[in-house]
Amino acid sequence: MIKAKNINLSFSGKKVLDDVSVTFEPGKTNLIIGRSGSGKTVLLKSIVGLHNVESGEIWFEDILFNNLDFSGKTEIRKKMGMLFQGSALFDSMTTEQNVRFPLDMFTSMSLDEKTERVNFCLNRVNITNSNKLFPAELSGGMKKRVAIARAIALNPKYLFCDEPNSGLDPLTAILIDELIKEITEEYQMTTVVNTHDMNSVMEIGEKIVFINEGIICWEGSKNEILNSDCKILNDFVFANSLAKQLKKSHE
Repeated sequence: MIKAKNINLSFSGKKVLDDVSVTFEPGKTNLIIGRSGSGKTVLLKSIVGLHNVESGEIWFEDILFNNLDFSGKTEIRKKMGMLFQGSALFDSMTTEQNVRFPLDMFTSMSLDEKTERVNFCLNRVNITNSNKLFPAELSGGMKKRVAIARAIALNPKYLFCDEPNSGLDPLTAILIDELIKEITEEYQMTTVVNTHDMNSVMEIGEKIVFINEGIICWEGSKNEILNSDCKILNDFVFANSLAKQLKKSHE
């Protein structure tokens, strides 16, 4: 479980996170949604420690993360998997080397043990016979799968995904959503996903947090979101759905 309590953060005098409190639950896909610039990516980066908050608390289980020193935070980060927007694979590394990277960084496993773990993770995301391929030789969907394999290489307790469907066609996006949900349940991870994709919300949104101008305006499930009386949320959902319809009509 991850808890953020009364988080505040400003950039250049502008409030970006305003007294944000939220709990993300294990074994569930927890989605943060909102418009561009709403604060959802800043919230995600604050939780993993890429931004230092001005005030408030970030808890991983019973450990106050933002009070830890560098080595203490490193120990928690070893339990994190990260899926970045655009996959963020290393172009100069093969698929196998990319997935092995966190094992090289954080473990003392032998090369044979690392290779076994890499192959297990690649098989888990349905990638086979691609160990020696470079990212430039992979499709967008395959890159995402390799990035997920890398994210779970250390068998993380926490998984963070920033716009995992960015740049993917609708069918591939659905497959990536399903894969994220499957591994979340399988490994009972606390998964936090930043997205503005309403398809993702309706497919895998077990807990949804809507943030607007740095303030959490609504929380609920995918079954509750369409019956919300939050006008700002309803406007976001309508605009998102309309944009998708317009895009589809021009394809």
